[in-house]
Amino acid sequence: MFRLLSAGESHGKGLVGVLEGFPSNVKIDIEEINEDLARRQKGYGRGGRMKIENDRVIILSGIRGSMTLGSPISFLIENKDYENWESFMNPVAVDAETKKVTAPRPGHADLTGAIKYGFKDIRNVLERSSARETAVRVAIGSLARQLLEPFGIQVVSHVTAIGEASLPDKVEDIGKIRMAEASEVRCCDAAVESAMIEEIKSAKEEGNSLGGIFEIHITGVPVGLGSYVQWDRKLDAKLAQALMSIQGIKGVEIGYGFENAQRKGSLVHDEIFYEENRGYFRGSNHAGGIEGGMSNGENIIIRCAMKPIPTLYTPLRTVDIETLETVLATVERSDTCAVPAASIVGEMVAIAVIAQEFLRKYGSDSFDEIMKRWNNDAR
Repeated sequence: MFRLLSAGESHGKGLVGVLEGFPSNVKIDIEEINEDLARRQKGYGRGGRMKIENDRVIILSGIRGSMTLGSPISFLIENKDYENWESFMNPVAVDAETKKVTAPRPGHADLTGAIKYGFKDIRNVLERSSARETAVRVAIGSLARQLLEPFGIQVVSHVTAIGEASLPDKVEDIGKIRMAEASEVRCCDAAVESAMIEEIKSAKEEGNSLGGIFEIHITGVPVGLGSYVQWDRKLDAKLAQALMSIQGIKGVEIGYGFENAQRKGSLVHDEIFYEENRGYFRGSNHAGGIEGGMSNGENIIIRCAMKPIPTLYTPLRTVDIETLETVLATVERSDTCAVPAASIVGEMVAIAVIAQEFLRKYGSDSFDEIMKRWNNDAR
């Protein structure tokens, strides 16, 4: 099972990712990683920085001739905006006063982080707590997805709500969900897409921000990823932890989640059937593909709620940490709505967890070893 680390600041030289424990002899398409990085940067409601950055991954180790080596994979994603920030973010000699931040934003890591780490300049907090870090996790997820594609495991996502605009019904048709790729807000319904865009326009005019909900569907997942035998091995728990670690995500549900809590058991639990050529299957999927902490062979469905971005162009009141006076919060360059981008990050974070559990079940030394175990299991 692989481990992952990220490093880097929002306006520093770049972001670094390290992936240890990834199997050897997996064919990797670097351009596919770059395409996923580009997907993260799109979406109606993004801010001006997306016009500056053109994220591309630079592989530093662990891949040779487009094949993984089994050794740690490390990579760099350069921050193109660093040239405008070098004097303020240089690791050695720095202008610490010009970009100093003392007015923490409500809803952000600013104040708590400054207190925890003993900073007088909130810049030291916001640079690392920024969602810019998610570019690393998209690249890692893209690697994980390429590992799983030969085994028929795929991931898609779509946005179901932004502000008060939302899809009227649940969508489980994967073909329809894929249509969200052509949408500015990653919504698969044209009428709802228009309503979402109007919500974002209105919020931008107010100097406000918007959150929303996105949904992740993972298909082809074999039975038995995760485990019921220990609390920290449950698949739904691992997915929830990983997805809650994405900046701004405040809620995660599996399947029908909260809706199931208000129904009787006969309307919640998915009846089990068997056919010779199909094996065991459920007549419905209210559980979202996970029972008892394990994948049950049905599509895994995850829903994530993202709060509005804390940076407001009409800022809220706060307290200056130097003067202790009431002031307006700092305004950093930001998005009006990042829910469409967050859905891409969610895709990649979720598929990375699936890859970790897949390797736990089928081995992690080499691709050939994994394929043999997979084929034996299929028989």
